[in-house]
Amino acid sequence: MSTEILFQTHLVLGYVAWLLCFGAYGLPWLSSMDRLAAQRAIATLHSFRFFGLVFILPGVVSPNLPAHFAVFAAYGDFATGLLAMLALITVRLPRLFWPLVVAFNLVGTVDLVVDYYHATQVGLPAHAEQLGAAYAIPIIYVPLLMITHVAAFYFLARPHQNTTRAIADGATASQGIRRSVFGP
Repeated sequence: MSTEILFQTHLVLGYVAWLLCFGAYGLPWLSSMDRLAAQRAIATLHSFRFFGLVFILPGVVSPNLPAHFAVFAAYGDFATGLLAMLALITVRLPRLFWPLVVAFNLVGTVDLVVDYYHATQVGLPAHAEQLGAAYAIPIIYVPLLMITHVAAFYFLARPHQNTTRAIADGATASQGIRRSVFGP
């Protein structure tokens, strides 16, 4: 099997595995939270994107890794990670937190889409060995990042259902307590 076919197979299966995992565990867990907690969890994951700087670290990736791909990928990840960290730092300041949540998700999504474009333009799938130890990033980490960006936008766009659910659950709980104390 060629390097290109192996890379593309790994990439597709990375998405399949993460979609199965996220659908079974991540989405139900995030959906059970209020908006802020869900975005905070997603921001925590993305705060580790400083690790993308490895694309420009000599000795980890091949010196033949095209700079056009490597530099944009490294600094796009770094910027996204910093924005996610800023969002986490400002979680108690909603006027800063929510714009930073939108910013890190926009920057991060654009970074990943442009990285895919650059990788295709430079023929990276056929020369995936140039990624060296960083090979795992596009195969294992990037699919999860893209999926969680989509989830973050979904949670930003949907109505505040968790607030309504929490109020309804509180009412149900208080009715149950009243019934148990005062009878039906």
